[in-house]
Amino acid sequence: MALRQLTEESDPYCLQSLVAAALLFDAPWSRFAVIGDSLSAGTGDPNPGYTNAGWSDRLAEILRRVRPDLEYLNTAEVGATTEQTLGKQIDRLQEFSPDLVHLPCGANDLVRRQPDFDRIEQGLRRMYALASSTGAQLTTFTLGRAYLIPAFPDWAERVTRVNDITRALAAEYHAVVVDMWDHPVNAREDLLSEDRIHFSASGQAVLASEMVKGLAHVLSRTQRD
Repeated sequence: MALRQLTEESDPYCLQSLVAAALLFDAPWSRFAVIGDSLSAGTGDPNPGYTNAGWSDRLAEILRRVRPDLEYLNTAEVGATTEQTLGKQIDRLQEFSPDLVHLPCGANDLVRRQPDFDRIEQGLRRMYALASSTGAQLTTFTLGRAYLIPAFPDWAERVTRVNDITRALAAEYHAVVVDMWDHPVNAREDLLSEDRIHFSASGQAVLASEMVKGLAHVLSRTQRD
C-alpha cells in the first residue's frame, strides 16, 4: 500500500493515541528529557494524513495523558555531534533531574572523512554514564536503513558500526533501544523528508509508537519482577 493512501489512523505501525496512553497508564515518569541532534528532536517534513509533530513531542503528549504533571525538556540541536552534546547539553540535563532520558545515537559523528569509532564509543559511553547517574530510565534508537548519505560509499558500514555501539551500550545501561535498522517502515518510498535524512511525519509517528511499545515492555517487566 502506498504511503499516500495511509493516514495516522490507518497506518498499521502506528498506535492510536488512546491505545498508546493505555499501554503507559501506570508510567512513573514525570520528567522527560531529550538531548542530542535533529534525530532526537524529531525534525522532519509533514505528510498528508499525519499530525506534523516529531516523535519526541508526540511521546511527551502521550505521557501527559497519563501524567498531566509531566515536565518536558528538549535541548536537541540540529547538527550536534556527541562531543557537542556532551559540551552543551549534559549540564542542563543534570540540572533538570529527569527520570526518563532519550540519548542520541551518534549520527552526526559519521559525517566526516574518516569516523573515529573508538572515539565515538568513548563519547557515547560517557554520555550514557552521565545520564545514568541521574537515576533515569534511558532510551535510544538505532539508525534505519533508509537513512542514507550517498556522498559516503561506505555509509551502510558506518551505520552498522555505530548501531552496534548503540545496542551494546543500551544493553549495558539497561536502556530501551528501538531498533529501526530492519523495521519494515524503511521500505516506504515517502519515509524520508526532502533532505533524504530525516523521517517525515509518518516516520515520526511510527517511531513514537515504537518508543511507547519499548517503554510499555519496561513497565511490564518491572511488574513481573
